[in-house]
This record gives sequence, structure tokens and C-alpha cells, in this order.
Amino acid sequence: MTIRLVAMDLDDTLLRDDWTMSPRVIKAIQKAQAQGVKMTIATGRMTISARPYAEQLGLDIPVITYHGAMIQQVLSGDILFRCVIPSALATEIVEDVASRGVHAQIYLKDRVITPKLNDWSAEYARIASVRIEEDDLSIVLSQEPEGVEKILLMGEEVDLDQLAPLLRQCYGEKIHITKSKPCFLEITDGSVNKGVALAALAEHFGIDQSEVMAIGDSFNDLEMIKYAGLGVAVGNARLEIQDQADIITASNEEDGVAEAIERYVLNANL
Repeated sequence: MTIRLVAMDLDDTLLRDDWTMSPRVIKAIQKAQAQGVKMTIATGRMTISARPYAEQLGLDIPVITYHGAMIQQVLSGDILFRCVIPSALATEIVEDVASRGVHAQIYLKDRVITPKLNDWSAEYARIASVRIEEDDLSIVLSQEPEGVEKILLMGEEVDLDQLAPLLRQCYGEKIHITKSKPCFLEITDGSVNKGVALAALAEHFGIDQSEVMAIGDSFNDLEMIKYAGLGVAVGNARLEIQDQADIITASNEEDGVAEAIERYVLNANL
């Protein structure tokens, strides 16, 4: 098996628990790039939050952000693909969850907006290193003609697990719902996920599905892990994700991404 394209999730996969990349991981990625393998990030984060890591790695191809709602050249800012939740639908959803007392944030290109700053928004800002704006979401959405890339709901996992089926029942195939972390319920347009975006990127480069490797840890990575010719779960991945992966590598704290690249990309290309 020859791997020509590798997509890596960021949080809890490429990044260690302190949100840094180990020297071994960086070296493996840069060595693979030097051999002509295309390396990219596939994350739920916004582009501005993913950019520092892409720059550190010297990634020269588009990255997948917002769980696949956008594919963007991270350095130039050129957008190859963007699919939004229409403003009217987004307004309905944020008003619905507000009535349920659930904290929500909307993502509009490189802006994050929430109706009220609180402990949840502070935690997200700390993780993603972004500034969160406080504003009336209905007003913001009424002024946005197209829509938003993503809606993030934050709360205790048990509460989000009860909410997700209610939202699916209410909005059906109009939206795609997934989890990136136990306390993050992520909503995008119904046609969007990392697997769809990765397939589009592979087609863009003329790379066959069998030549793609995807590495992740959580529910939002499931579609790209199942799409890839070689789907990899890091050792700290949720068991439901490990069960769907072709192989399981070491954890994010033990250089799992580097281990997978070294074994299935670099050694295979010797």
C-alpha cells in the first residue's frame, strides 16, 4: 500500500494534551512531505485556530476546517470549498437550544460569537486560542446573508447525549451532528463531514481513496477514518472509533501520529 495523502485531526490526535506537537511528530510529517506525500489537517477548529500548527509544519496544501464545512489554503486564505448552515435554519437552532438553556456559539468565517460569555466560552477560548465575541445571535444572523460554518453547543456529556437525538428528530438531514470532545456537540450543514471533505481533497489532487490515510480520535473523525484506505485511531481514541479503524496506533501523548506515519508512510515508501 502506497500512501499519498494523510489527513490528521488536531486535538487529542496530532496535538498532545498541552496543545503542542512533539519533535518526533513534526519530523515525521516533514519527512513525509519531503518524499512527496501530501499532509493536511482535518479539524473542527476554525482556520485561524489551525493556522499556527499548519505554519509550524510547513503544510503547503489546503486544510479541512469546521469538520469539513471549509477547505482553505491556510497561508494564502484562498477558500476552495465552503458549505454553511443557512442563516434562517441557524437562527431556528440557536433559539431552540437557548430555550433549553444550552450554551451555543456560532462560527462565521474566522469569528466566534456567543450570546453570553461564561465558563464554557472561557474554556473554549483557552483551548483554541481565539477571541470570542459577545452579541445577540439572532441579530448577527439576520445581518448575515449566507449562513454560518458551524454551531457549537457546550455542556455536560450526559446532557448533550440526550439533546442530540432531539435535534436530529427536529431538523433531520438538514444538519450533521457530531462530537469532538465529550462536552462539545458540533452542528454543521447536513452534507458536511470530514470524510466528504477528504474525498473532495483527494479528488482535487487525483489521489485514489486507497492511497489516503486518516488519523483521528473522536466521533467527528469517524467519517474520514471510514473513507480512507487506511483509517487510523490513536490509542487514546474513544472505543467506538477504535472499533471502526483499520489500525490503532499509540496515544497522542506517545507520538501516535508519528508512529503511524513512520510505519505506513515512510517505511512503506523506502
